[in-house]
Amino acid sequence: MRVLLADDHGLFLEGMRNLLLAHDWEVVGTAQDGLEALAQARRLRPDVIFMDIEMPKCDGLAATRLIKAEMPEIQIVMLTMHEEDEKLFQAIKSGATGYLLKGMCSAAFLDLLVRLEKGEPPLAPGLTASILREFAGQEHTGTKQSQADTANWELLTPRQVEVLTLVAQGMTYKEVGEALCLSKRTVKYHIGQILQQLHLRNRAEVIAWAARSGLGVSS
Repeated sequence: MRVLLADDHGLFLEGMRNLLLAHDWEVVGTAQDGLEALAQARRLRPDVIFMDIEMPKCDGLAATRLIKAEMPEIQIVMLTMHEEDEKLFQAIKSGATGYLLKGMCSAAFLDLLVRLEKGEPPLAPGLTASILREFAGQEHTGTKQSQADTANWELLTPRQVEVLTLVAQGMTYKEVGEALCLSKRTVKYHIGQILQQLHLRNRAEVIAWAARSGLGVSS
């Protein structure tokens, strides 16, 4: 995958670049603010951008919205020190594919990148539950939205509901496939159909939709 890195801390940027290059990722460019990230995205058309949130001139959230509006095919993964739920939710609403923490160890980070290569948007451990809690709470403040979500259940096949339920519980596509005796490719196909039917953009939005519609985190 062709990667663009956007972070205003030069030392971290260089460390990320070296880590990715050492594991055969193609780093096509770097940027140190949101506007430069937008310009580089237009010029380089990377497959994925690792985007810091707090940058000068234009922060990562604003840059993500601008890039996704113009180039929706580019995946953007927020890479930040912020563990606050609010930053996570803002990133997802801005169109981010994933959300990783800078403080995580390199082994865990690289494991999540492998998932990204396989089409599974990366979320740092524990953040799936945060998404579910936040959007489940909206049932009490957004009655019309909840009613619409509930009505959309009938758009899904029984098999799609099974897949969605397990994905919402934090399972990987491989784990869902093993649980339902399906290939990972078939699971990804069902997720694609769910996204299309519900007019959603990524796995994080699927999890949020499932939470609003009554699914919870498995214990």
